[in-house]
Amino acid sequence: MSEAASPAPPRSAWHTGLAAFCLLALVFTVPRDLFVAGPRDVEIWLGFELHGAAARWTAPVHWAIFAFGAWAAWTRKPWILPLAAAYAFYVALAHLVWSEASPHGRGFAMGLLQAALLSIPGWVLLRAGRRQRAAEA
Repeated sequence: MSEAASPAPPRSAWHTGLAAFCLLALVFTVPRDLFVAGPRDVEIWLGFELHGAAARWTAPVHWAIFAFGAWAAWTRKPWILPLAAAYAFYVALAHLVWSEASPHGRGFAMGLLQAALLSIPGWVLLRAGRRQRAAEA
């Protein structure tokens, strides 16, 4: 006699929200990067601007990150919440670097403020991941 497979746990609001955010980011960035001249020609990586062909060639990497995040969150991969938190901290650091390194930035103080605010989702996602692991244990 075989045991019935246990049903998958219900999708948490965190996974659903993260999947929706990644999907919306993908839906927003792909057309913008393909069809809007200004944004199409600039990509930011670790706070440094890439222009022209370099920006156009690296834009699909951002798309892949969001597509991968949407898939992982929707399929409830256990590592997606800490990975999304790490990405949020990366974005926060990139804003700090961009504010200082770019001629379009607004200086270190504004970059620090942006980094602090953009770190909040990272801390929230880390906490959600810890709670999820504790609930599953």
